[in-house]
Amino acid sequence: MNSPPSLYRRAAFRWLLSLVAVSAFTLLSGCDRLPGFLNPGGPIAHAQREHLGFVILMVMIVVLPVLVLTPWLVWRYRYSGQASYRPRWSFSKLIDVLIWGVPVIVVGVLSVVLWQKTIALDPYKPIESDKTPLEVQVIGFDWKWLFIYPDQGVATLGRLILPTDRPVSFTLTSATVMQTFFIPALGSQIDVMNRMVTRLHLIAEREGDFMGRNIQYNGEGFYKQQFTTQTVSQNRFDTYIDQIRTQGHTLDQGAYALLKAQNTWKDVANALSDDPPPPAPMVAFSQVPDGLFHAIARHQPVDWAGLAESSDAASNTSERAIQERNTQ
Repeated sequence: MNSPPSLYRRAAFRWLLSLVAVSAFTLLSGCDRLPGFLNPGGPIAHAQREHLGFVILMVMIVVLPVLVLTPWLVWRYRYSGQASYRPRWSFSKLIDVLIWGVPVIVVGVLSVVLWQKTIALDPYKPIESDKTPLEVQVIGFDWKWLFIYPDQGVATLGRLILPTDRPVSFTLTSATVMQTFFIPALGSQIDVMNRMVTRLHLIAEREGDFMGRNIQYNGEGFYKQQFTTQTVSQNRFDTYIDQIRTQGHTLDQGAYALLKAQNTWKDVANALSDDPPPPAPMVAFSQVPDGLFHAIARHQPVDWAGLAESSDAASNTSERAIQERNTQ
């Protein structure tokens, strides 16, 4: 006849097993709603998710026996009373080989795979494609990111707009302290440092809005340094660029002073607007000084004098591009 403590232990075990099964089913059934690289928006994040799954499976080779055998050992040697007392037993060659051999093999396999993945997912490694990469210059401020599109002559704050199925080549620097640029759904994070330039290559394979942020603690407002990465079709991307060229602000000395201050991109949006604005998706700049990124990276003066001269050329280029697209 089972004693009450034994019945309680069995009921608790069944409840715990049911909870694990329900949690696993819920997690697997909601894969489309998982955040970050667990719901990848590009091949880099997809490869990282596969690598995480492989690491978990390899670690389970060591962890699962511990999780399974520990309750069994407790039950057998503490509660069942069926274990034999052998005080002179001291060594088992098989157990010794398993205890040391299995972890050595697991660590060896993980080391080789990690080395291979580190090379394959090197953030400096360009992504092979038949399309020309989109150049994006990223500057980290307190507590916001400025995204410059040098070939298009525009910049955005608070929202990074990227075309799908086209490689993106990021060049990154910091105007203040060390930061970490990370878009979990697209993959690799990269450190961004003052007076240094780092590189990152990503590609989006589906349209959507993905959260990006700074994950390097560097002050009281670091958690506010977030942005939205919007991946769209190439045609829609071109439309966005045309809208920015016609509706964006000028990144002059006044706007740059706002960027240098410790505030968020929403604070910059409020300061640049004459009327109390509705919640804006981003701040757009239609005119950006030539060489702004390299001037900040090298701590050189910004050529504000050439901004007025380049604005007329930029507007003419924008009008010409719109006319050419409308005639196609």
